This record gives sequence, C-alpha cells and structure tokens, in this order.
Amino acid sequence: MSESVHTVTTLPTERRPGCPFDPPAELVDARRHGPISRYTHPGGKPGWLITGYDLVRSVLADPRFSARKELLNVVGFELPPAPPGEFLLMDDPQHSRYRKPLVGRFTARRMRLLTERIEQITTDCLDAMERTGPPADLVTAFAKPIPTIVICELLGVPYEDRDSFQEQIDTFMSGETSDEDLLAAYTATQRYLAELVAAKRAHPTDDVLSELTDSDLTDEELKGIALILLAAGFDTTANMLALGTFALLRHPGQLDALRADPTLTDRAVEELLRYLSVAKSFMRTALVDVELGGRTIEAGTTVVLSYHTANHDPERFPDPHVLDLRRQDGGHLAFGHGVHLCLGQQLARVEMRVAFSALLRRFPTLRLAVPAEDVPLRPETADIYGVKSLPVTWDV
Repeated sequence: MSESVHTVTTLPTERRPGCPFDPPAELVDARRHGPISRYTHPGGKPGWLITGYDLVRSVLADPRFSARKELLNVVGFELPPAPPGEFLLMDDPQHSRYRKPLVGRFTARRMRLLTERIEQITTDCLDAMERTGPPADLVTAFAKPIPTIVICELLGVPYEDRDSFQEQIDTFMSGETSDEDLLAAYTATQRYLAELVAAKRAHPTDDVLSELTDSDLTDEELKGIALILLAAGFDTTANMLALGTFALLRHPGQLDALRADPTLTDRAVEELLRYLSVAKSFMRTALVDVELGGRTIEAGTTVVLSYHTANHDPERFPDPHVLDLRRQDGGHLAFGHGVHLCLGQQLARVEMRVAFSALLRRFPTLRLAVPAEDVPLRPETADIYGVKSLPVTWDV
C-alpha cells in the first residue's frame, strides 16, 4: 500500500491569535506531515505545496521548474505572459536580459556606498517623529518613508511625486483592494512610469533608470523594470521595518540584548529576515515530470513554495519559532535562491541595519501604544506580510 499524502485544502490561512510572527497553523501542520503536500489551487487546478526547507531550495535552483507567468496552472484559463521588463515572472534568456544590466548597480559595495545617505534619510524621519511627539504610527512615520525615498532616489523619481507614487503602490500591494481600484492604481502607475522613462531619455540624470536608457532596452521594457524595482524596493523593506520592530518589542529580552550590544545588528537583521519571511510564498511550474520528495510532480503542475514555513523548518533551524538574535544558522530563504535571488537584497540589508540601529538609539523607551493583539495585521491575501499600522509611544 502506498504511503498516504497529506492534503492542504485552503491557502492562505489566518495566523493563530496571539502568534502574528509564526506561519499559519495549517502550514506548520502540513510541514509536520512532511515537506510536500497535495494542494488544490483556488481555480480548482491540482498542485502541490512545498513546506520543507530543502525541497523549497531545490525547486528554486532547478531549471526544470519555471517562473513564467503564462505557465502558472492555477486557474481555469490561460494567463498572459508577464509584461516586458517584469522579469520576476520570466525564465532565461528573457530573465537574464533584464536582470544582467541591473546586477552591477545593486552590488553589496555600491549599496554600502549609500549608507551615509540612508543614515540621513533615517535621521530626518526620526527627527520629524520626535518633533511631533508620541504617540506615532511607526508605519507612516518610519517604515514606509525610508525605503520609499531610497528607492525613488535610486531610480530618479522626483521628490514631489513620491507621496502619490507610494499611495498607488500601497493600493495594489495591500491585498484588500477591489478589482476596480486595483486596476485604476495599476493603470495610473503604468502611465506615470511611461512618462518617467520618457523624461529620463530626454534629460538623463544621475540615477539607475537614466543609466538604463543608454542600453538596448525599449521604453516598455524600462517601464516594467522600473515597476518591479520600485514596488519590490518599497513594499518588502517597509514591512520588514514595521513588522521587525513589532517583533522586537514583543521580545524584550532580545531587544535589550540588541540595545546592549550593537555589534549584534547584522545577525539580528538576518534572524528577523528568517523569522518573519514577509515575502511568504512564490510559485513554480514543472516543465517536465519531476521526482520530488518521493512524489512525482507532473509536467504542467504548479507548486506553491512556502518561504515562511521553510524558514521555520526545525530540520534546518533548531527551535525555529524562537526569535534568537544570536542565532548562528545562516542560509535563510527570505530573499529566495537560485537565478531569481532577490536583486535588492543588499540594499534591504543596509536599510534595515541603519534604520533599526537609529530607531533603538534615538528612542530607548520605545514601546507599543496599544495592546499587541490590537495591532492590525495585513491580510494573508497580501503578497507581502506585515502590519497596517504600528502605534508606538516613548518617554519624553
């Protein structure tokens, strides 16, 4: 008799009350049954859910699995290919064509050179927060403006356009937007980026987007690349800063250790990335039949890769549900793995190191202004997990 296969019927599921940092209970339970489970996509198509660290990592590195949008077999109709430039949902050679011109512009060295500017942006945000006085919403005062200003400056978005741009990105990344509002925000963003690309071609400035206009990339391709970089560079880091602060405030022993020993900052950033995994999951489609975890993934089947469950896999990380800023185990999958490894990972790390250090130094008595259970969380339908707001206060 063949071994039974665990089945997961719904995805996503809500977090357990009082456990906003752990993966949803049903996903944790699925991983306990094994690293791979049967799963039916919302559109009724059969698929698989991968929750084990080793299997998630292996799929991300396996060219037999595709990231192409048009191959996602999750609904009852064919999906269109990703628009030009939106390389996250493409395979090589198209993926490399768009990614290669960007790699040299997002190296660890170049991102470290931005440290002084990121420190100034962070100081400006904290100065404004201090002037206004407690209480404050850390999301709007700190977590959103820092990565928004940084990525907009990198790509040359004019200062006066940043607030409206952030609002549009918020709208189509929140997971709570109606289809009508989602389409309106996406259309407005596409229109704006088309105008921005045209402006950079006509009058290049000192930014990444202007540099890319000197390549063979078309305006449509540049618009798609700009959308990916702006949305990813803003939303993921903003939610890491807010949710990361929430996690630290809920673990006072870890917070005290970080305040007492700032040399822990680098390790703390990596542990928060692992522990929170705000980019919760991605999908890949098998191009051929693939044997995986003792199961056969048939060609054309789409699998869901649960990053946050993989990063909480006890076979890879001892006591994975414990936040331990001194943890020595590296290799988390918060930025993915393989050819689609997050292009902006070094930028995100620099922003988090600078921002967390400055926040804790400036406000040594920082604490939640509401009970932890009243902090509103982003829905599981949002692509990126986090908090909607984070009310905090401090002694004046």
